[in-house]
Amino acid sequence: MDPLRQPPSPCSPRPSSPRTQSCEMLGYVGIEAVLDQLKIKAMKMGFEFNIMVVGQSGLGKSTMVNTLFKSKMWKSTLPGLGVPTPKTLQLQSVTHVIEEKGVKLKLTVTDTPGFGDQINNDKCWDPILGYINEQYERYLQEEILITRQRHIPDTRVHCCVYFVPPTGHCLRPLDIEFLQRLCQTVNVVPVIARADSLTIEEREAFRRRIQHNLRTHCIEVYPQKCFDEDINDRILNSKIRQERIPFAVVGADREHLVNGRCVLGRKTKWGIIEVENMAHCEFPLLRDLLIRTHLQDLKDITHNIHYENYRVFRLNKSHVLPRGPGWVNLAPGPAPSPASPQATPRTMKVCRWTQDNSDDEC
Repeated sequence: MDPLRQPPSPCSPRPSSPRTQSCEMLGYVGIEAVLDQLKIKAMKMGFEFNIMVVGQSGLGKSTMVNTLFKSKMWKSTLPGLGVPTPKTLQLQSVTHVIEEKGVKLKLTVTDTPGFGDQINNDKCWDPILGYINEQYERYLQEEILITRQRHIPDTRVHCCVYFVPPTGHCLRPLDIEFLQRLCQTVNVVPVIARADSLTIEEREAFRRRIQHNLRTHCIEVYPQKCFDEDINDRILNSKIRQERIPFAVVGADREHLVNGRCVLGRKTKWGIIEVENMAHCEFPLLRDLLIRTHLQDLKDITHNIHYENYRVFRLNKSHVLPRGPGWVNLAPGPAPSPASPQATPRTMKVCRWTQDNSDDEC
């Protein structure tokens, strides 16, 4: 292979294919039936989606997950006991299969109880980043087998919802330090937790300050501008980036009767805050982004960008040829440190994440 010839970057536009001429069809062939075939196959296999929620205790992470999927995905107390979940930095995951109109979704939710609750929060992000890289490593070990499974179990984190406390000021130094590392490894969607504690004016001012913090510190949250595939994606995602990020949300898993209809909401002394009412909060926009419009895109970016970065890094560092009848032996090595410039492979052009080029790309 020519050393001057570099492999294409996942972030670069696709190479143009040779010009082809359209052929006039004389009758119906049935090519459109391919879509039905794909749908039937996808319905049989089902779908997988792995989401992580990160934030301090008391911000409503568990309630938000239950509201998002309208089911009891996560409980804030241990089963059989009346005590709350212990506030430690040990990550906890739960997997459920939910079905809607014949479509099955294997959903895995990972919670981070105790994040940011300690007096000394130095490197409190290490267990979270370690868990994300561990899932990449598990997928890689399955992928490099010569005789591998037909369907590799996908435990990689496709999206991380980061809960920002509603201080009304700006991002804390802890938030900035963690987000700078987290965005290099996974798709991050920031939200303003418990947005009902802020007035509409305070909420918008808080949102503008957070957006300014993200631009100043070169933090690329989802949807990343670099990965817009066409003009339609660019228009849709630009509106999300400029007007909606971070989403101001309120979680609730109880129904209340309002004007003769049952609605999800939180009951207060002043009335009921309707979760799915855009006049009250932006939860419907968050749900649409994660499930109805961008779920497959989140999985594609995870596989083609974040996992590919990790895979190239590990393979370049192993320097071990295939050995044995059944697998490629990878030398055990430490997970790539997101803070290190070496964590981003040289073949990738997504160099805005490295410190050397951060000023040029922001």
